[in-house]
Formats: sequence, structure tokens, C-alpha cells
Amino acid sequence: MSHYVYIMASRPGGALYTGRTTDLQRRVAAHRAGLSTHTAKYNIKTLVWFEPHDDFEQSLRRERAIKRWRRGWKIALITEFNQNWKDMAHAIPD
Repeated sequence: MSHYVYIMASRPGGALYTGRTTDLQRRVAAHRAGLSTHTAKYNIKTLVWFEPHDDFEQSLRRERAIKRWRRGWKIALITEFNQNWKDMAHAIPD
């Protein structure tokens, strides 16, 4: 089972949300449906970055580290992976 750390955004350079899940497609759908208070409040619906991990502990450490990062570092990570901040949901492995 894969574990994913991901970042969603409201728009390029807009509000960000960092999370972790084992079912990225389902989690993105939940964010888009407004089932998360934070993402619904800030209209965060675009998956702009994700990273697979082999185990729970590894993904948990990575998520916690990214959540402590400065905003500029998160923006640099997203831009390196996804220069135009396009929705990456189509790239989620099955």
C-alpha cells in the first residue's frame, strides 16, 4: 500500500493545504466536495504536488516536516515539480 504526502492549492501562489493519505484519489475528491473545513473555507481544490512513500512512518515524517516549512519553501517545492501549478489529479497512479 502506498502512502502519499500531498499539497493542494486554491490558485497559483494562493492558499495551501498539506496532507497525507493512502487513497489520494478519494482524498482529493473529498477536498473538492467540501468535506474538509479548511479546504472548503479557502476554496482549495487543486492538487499541485504529491509524493508517494512506501510506509506510514516515512510519510508521517515528511508531512510533518513540510507543514513546518516556510511558505516560500513550499512554493519552491510545488514550482519545481509543477511549474504552472496545473492540477495533477490525472497523474495519480491507480
